[in-house]
Amino acid sequence: MGRALADAYPAARAVFEEVDEALGEALSNLIWEGDAETLTLTANAQPALMATSMAAMRALEAEGVKVTDAAFVAGHSLGEYSALAAAGALSVGDAARLLRTRGRAMQEAVPVGVGAMAALLGLDFDTARAVAEEAAQGEVCQAANDNDPSQVVVSGHKAAVERAVEIAKGKGAKRAMLLPVSAPFHCDLMAPAAEVMASALAEVAMSDPAVPVVANVRAEAVSDAATIRALLVEQVTGSVRWRESVMWMSAQGVTEVWEIGAGKALSGMIRRIDREIACSQVGTPEDVAAVTAG
Repeated sequence: MGRALADAYPAARAVFEEVDEALGEALSNLIWEGDAETLTLTANAQPALMATSMAAMRALEAEGVKVTDAAFVAGHSLGEYSALAAAGALSVGDAARLLRTRGRAMQEAVPVGVGAMAALLGLDFDTARAVAEEAAQGEVCQAANDNDPSQVVVSGHKAAVERAVEIAKGKGAKRAMLLPVSAPFHCDLMAPAAEVMASALAEVAMSDPAVPVVANVRAEAVSDAATIRALLVEQVTGSVRWRESVMWMSAQGVTEVWEIGAGKALSGMIRRIDREIACSQVGTPEDVAAVTAG
């Protein structure tokens, strides 16, 4: 991912070079030539996805698109760091270092096999949250990602999440399944990782973003660097309120969204949240040409 952008745009290649320098290793080689198992380790995947998103952003900028052309920026979980880098609140290098720290801290917060996450499909958020509460039984089980009207991810102790899968099926979920993740993200079990991120974020320079960022844990826009710093710590254990975030942006008059970076998962979620919002994916030189043609 991102290689065609780096080949086509010097500014996009410079993003990968900046990330490599910040991490003290050739992450770009892993992204373009490495094995999938190593790349998908969360400590690698998080900065890699940010780098790819920022490479696409720099390609857009080379074609005359400015972040200030947008009303808001937003990102899902680690994507919030990409959004902040795009809006100039964080440098690309600092975002990479923070995401490397975040990935390692999240992985180390819970021993392998203790936690789990599961996707509950076909249940609304209130029902999914009730399922998680019923499944907890003294353990942690929480609604971690409110992705769209029919997809909620729960996170917590493995046994509790497994109970949630069975309870969800009994309440009419179309599907309920464990996810192949390395840790139970966005729940109280991530408290040790939140402490690590509080320390890491305290040492990083952060500016007010050029355009407001719609924060995961608030589902509304924030523009103050100090507030954003605090919310990024809260985000480690807090729910990703993506459905509400998209609904909030729609209520502010947003009618078009560009998903910048690898994949198109967010566009699918957005279409299920509000069919009136037009979505475009920007992850290749051809995508850049398509969205800037007009």
